[in-house]
Amino acid sequence: MTQVFEVLIRGRMSSQLAQALDGFTVQARPGGLTSILGPIDDQPRLLGLLGIFDDLHIEVISVNQVPSGDPESPAPGDAGASAPD
Repeated sequence: MTQVFEVLIRGRMSSQLAQALDGFTVQARPGGLTSILGPIDDQPRLLGLLGIFDDLHIEVISVNQVPSGDPESPAPGDAGASAPD
């Protein structure tokens, strides 16, 4: 089952590397971070993506599964999520 993940890295990504990440959305974030968002079919693909970053000495800050639905909406407990009624 395909799931959507966000990988947050330190620094900015070159346009060539961003283009090589076909199927992923690459966005600059505040504080010199970059978000890579996209579908991951299985654990070996996720580990392969993380291995590429490791080989290139790119610091991974976090790896988070994005809840199904709107990928821009915060998950429960995230900053910006509304409190339960």
